[in-house]
Amino acid sequence: TAVLGLGDIGPEASKPVMEGKGLLFKIFADIDVFDIEVDTKDVDKFIETVKNIAPTFGGINLEDIKAPEAFEIEQRLKAELDIPVMHDDQHGTAIISAAALLNALELAKKKIEKVKIVVSGAGAAAVSCTKLYKAFGAKAENIVMLDSKGVIRKDRPGISEEKIEFATDRKIDTLGEAMKNADVFIGLSIADIVSPEMLTSMAKKPIVFAMANPNPEIDYQLAMDTRKDIIMATGRSDHPNQVNNVLGFPFIFRGALDVRATKINEEMKMAAVQALAELAKEAVPEQVNIAYGETRLNFGPEYIIPKPFDPRLISKVPPAVARAAMESGVAKEPIQDWQKYEDELLERMGNDNKITRLLL
Repeated sequence: TAVLGLGDIGPEASKPVMEGKGLLFKIFADIDVFDIEVDTKDVDKFIETVKNIAPTFGGINLEDIKAPEAFEIEQRLKAELDIPVMHDDQHGTAIISAAALLNALELAKKKIEKVKIVVSGAGAAAVSCTKLYKAFGAKAENIVMLDSKGVIRKDRPGISEEKIEFATDRKIDTLGEAMKNADVFIGLSIADIVSPEMLTSMAKKPIVFAMANPNPEIDYQLAMDTRKDIIMATGRSDHPNQVNNVLGFPFIFRGALDVRATKINEEMKMAAVQALAELAKEAVPEQVNIAYGETRLNFGPEYIIPKPFDPRLISKVPPAVARAAMESGVAKEPIQDWQKYEDELLERMGNDNKITRLLL
């Protein structure tokens, strides 16, 4: 019901998306994917279909489901199945953007507990992103969320259950009003809704994640020209700091599957965030610089998250996720020898240069 960038055009239309994603699962994490397209308009029927096939699979990745059905479907499947279930449109973007946000805040010398955050969009991804930011310390009173009707305020009638958590009591109605003195803008909405004037009104060293695809909420170059002190990310590969879900889902499922986790919980998602954030601070292998045509990638405003084809991801993220699964009590087969496990992860990929060689 929410095919990437095209909306509700039928379940068969999601097949190219999932075929491509299946290939990414295999290339990045050596996970085989079986793709099923089912119309999610009938939630009960969808749940029954998935439950019938679940016993033969290690995990379930949900894709292209609109809110609010996406929330209900994931919650019910997680409650009724004993294998990992993750709606990547929600949690993938949340995990990658949270890693980028932690690093951007460090560079800007700001604390997540104090920053004012504007979230444009109130769909599955936006809700999940904001919940994860709160898990890392963002305060509800410092967050303003907007949907297609404007600012989600506590005095607005008819707010859905998913949105009520993010309703503000501030007397503001528009994006322009919300952006004044804001430290962070999170865009998961539509193109070109942020003006240079809005950007100028933000606080010093603003952090702007304009993640609408294919065109962001404000053009990358326009934003960079407007604010020299900006730290910016988009969903596009032709700009620095691409928030790309491929940094997350293959490696999260790899770690979950390797300990036979019964679910993907908050602890596992937060572990993935921390692993990605920390990896961005490490020295970048030369083959990554070569693959992306860079002279020298270093942790800074134009490099706050790892590149998708960094071969170290396979040995960094799955162990973090697996360890979190064990520590949170959802791992059926705990790992005993961590060095052996990391070696096995690299062997799965042939060697740690396989991904880069595929790109080249």
